[in-house]
Amino acid sequence: MAAMTTVPDRSRIRLPGISSRAYEHPADRSALVALRKLTGFDTILKNLAGLFNDRALRLMFLASSVRASEEQFPDLYHAMLDSCYILDMPHVPELYISQSSVVQGMALGSDKPFLVLTSSIVELHDAEELRFVIGHELGHVLSGHTVYNTMLYYLVNLASRLALVPFAWIGLKTVIWGLEEWHRKAELSCDRAGLLATQDVDAARRALMKLAGGRRLAELSSDEFHRQAREYDAVPDVRESLLKLLQLQGTTHPFAVVRFAELDRWAQDGDYRDILAGNYPRRDDDRDTNVGDEFRAAAKSYQDSWNRSADPLIGAVRGVASGAVDAGARLLNRFGTGGSRNDDDDED
Repeated sequence: MAAMTTVPDRSRIRLPGISSRAYEHPADRSALVALRKLTGFDTILKNLAGLFNDRALRLMFLASSVRASEEQFPDLYHAMLDSCYILDMPHVPELYISQSSVVQGMALGSDKPFLVLTSSIVELHDAEELRFVIGHELGHVLSGHTVYNTMLYYLVNLASRLALVPFAWIGLKTVIWGLEEWHRKAELSCDRAGLLATQDVDAARRALMKLAGGRRLAELSSDEFHRQAREYDAVPDVRESLLKLLQLQGTTHPFAVVRFAELDRWAQDGDYRDILAGNYPRRDDDRDTNVGDEFRAAAKSYQDSWNRSADPLIGAVRGVASGAVDAGARLLNRFGTGGSRNDDDDED
């Protein structure tokens, strides 16, 4: 892990009682709120996760990885403790470092979530970039994503074993596709949590660029990476738009240029600055969240995204899609979606 000058801890702003709603992407947030409104949904999902033996998953990493502590990977351990302090985490999860050539971080577990960083992601990033990575994974924990992450982890492994069995994996694959689409939105949420943990926009940019281009930072340019993002968005014709959709199949993360552009936009708008100024939703108010409000926020987010996009396919369907969103909002206004958010399990 390369040494570098980081943002002094005393200059970071602690965010007491912050709700995950403060940083969650509207599409991610509305999906989770709607799911939690279904009576017993989280309980059923956790029981299903229990069939795959959550304890066995932790034991596997306990046996095969290194658990960060005062004696092992102390810099990472203290970065996690400080990030937990910044985000006012209700519980401090365990952090494991796993030997792997795959550049990856994970937040897993249902009852007691824990974090896993591969050795490759640790070697790729400097200290401040790793704080962004750790904050990103803590965002999954604070948002209650870990139950769904764990299910996706197991289901993907199960699907790979059933791939050669005719028709056995088709129904499973449908569930996985749905979870992957949600997970791509959840990743955008947790990039924001990572930025809140480090409060260093340049470090967050570097971390995402390195995921795409590797460790040679001197060869990377944030301005040029922005141009790549704009070029990817504004492909020449609908055929490439369709290819973009097909290339998302089987992926759990948005592409690097998309994540970079989305996070940079959020860092520049008022929400990020408002949070650091202390103006953000608190966990104590989570139960009062209204599903209709979350749906409307998600709809507005999609409309804003469509209006910004230069993608020809989005341009062709923008009017139809906006009309559908408006119709959905009118239905919500007409019939109401009262009730509060039930998220007893959000914080674990």
